[in-house]
Order: sequence, then structure tokens, then C-alpha cells
Amino acid sequence: MPNAGSAEPARRREGARWPVLLGLLVVCYAVAALGALATGDSGETYRALDRPAWAPPGWLFGPVWTVLYGTIAVAAWLVLRNPRGSTRAAMTWWWVQLLLNLAWSPLFFAAGEYGLAFLDICLLLAAVVVTIVLFARHRRAAGLLLVPYALWVAFASALNLAIWVSNT
Repeated sequence: MPNAGSAEPARRREGARWPVLLGLLVVCYAVAALGALATGDSGETYRALDRPAWAPPGWLFGPVWTVLYGTIAVAAWLVLRNPRGSTRAAMTWWWVQLLLNLAWSPLFFAAGEYGLAFLDICLLLAAVVVTIVLFARHRRAAGLLLVPYALWVAFASALNLAIWVSNT
């Protein structure tokens, strides 16, 4: 039987945090699934576009986004797991970037609104940068986990702009 000074209660509290990570992963991958549902056959649309020579092949987006959505969830979990003060601002921006992320695919693929999609992705990039700064105040690793996401969104912004210019 553990005594009051044992590590057992700390282990139980630590274990109770795993459902939070699972919930964050579900939210992030639900955003991915909703975006995919809203876009229909995005692969066909992407292939039909006039793209720059440096555009990646369509098959690359799925694996990249799968990893990125995982890191987005883990970064939020790290902030919530050991917060340094209130997490309200950091998590508000996390939700903002996730909603902007969700909006991009339907704007670009389903609506063919490349200009509005470009505006959305620029706002997304700004929101990701703010989220990185706020997350890093709580946990440096949480901010660093979002850096590849910011770099990918920056690249995707340039690609979105190039496609918008070439296809209007």
C-alpha cells in the first residue's frame, strides 16, 4: 500500500493525462478528415492545375499532413500537461490556427477560390507563428514542435500564390 509520500499519486495523475492527448489527436485528425470530405477529389483537381515546377507531387501531402497533425496535437498536450500560468491565450490561438487550417481545403479545392484560400493560408501562417510564441512560453518543446508546421504552411502559401497567379 503506497504511503502519502510515494510516487504512486503522481503516476496516476500522469496516466490521467493520456486521455487529453488522445482527445487532441482526435480533434486534429477530425479536422483533417473534415477537410478531406469537403474537398472531394482533391488529387484530380491538383493534377489539373497549372503548377510551378517546384510543386510537390500530390501523393506527398497526405503523409506530411499526417505527421504535422500529430505534432500539432502533441504540442498542445505539452502546453496543457505542464502549464506555466494560464493557457487561455495559447490554446485560443491553437484553436484559431486549427479552424483556419480547416477552412483552407474547401476554399482551395471545393470552391476553387485560390485568392481567398491564399488569404486564409496567410492568416493561418500568422496564427501558427503566434501559437509557436505562446506555446514556447509554456514549454519550449511545444513551440519547437510547431516549427515544421509553420515551415510547411509557409511553403504551401507560396505554392498557393503561384497556383492562384497561374490559374486565373
